[in-house]
Amino acid sequence: MHELSLCCSIYKIAQRAAQGRQVREIGLDIGELRQVVPQTLIYCWETTTRRTTLSGAQLAVTYIPGVLACSDCGHRTELHDELIYRCEQCDSIAVTVESGNEFTLTYIDVG
Repeated sequence: MHELSLCCSIYKIAQRAAQGRQVREIGLDIGELRQVVPQTLIYCWETTTRRTTLSGAQLAVTYIPGVLACSDCGHRTELHDELIYRCEQCDSIAVTVESGNEFTLTYIDVG
């Protein structure tokens, strides 16, 4: 369950940035390919922040779809349930991941 270690890192960053102020919300961009389970992330966040200065702070998660860029034809393929790394237009395997690997803390809303 890597969500717990992710929450511990987010906690440390948010606590340092807050400088004693109340944190209301933390924005995250999480790529589909990061294999983060949303319910597990929320559970781990609540567990990590329980009875701390960050108790009550919410995670606002934006999920970024996985997109492949084809080197042969230039087509962009959005990944769906099946993670097949090939161009849906020309069937080439000469593709690179354009998005979906993100895990970015985008903002911390403090009061």
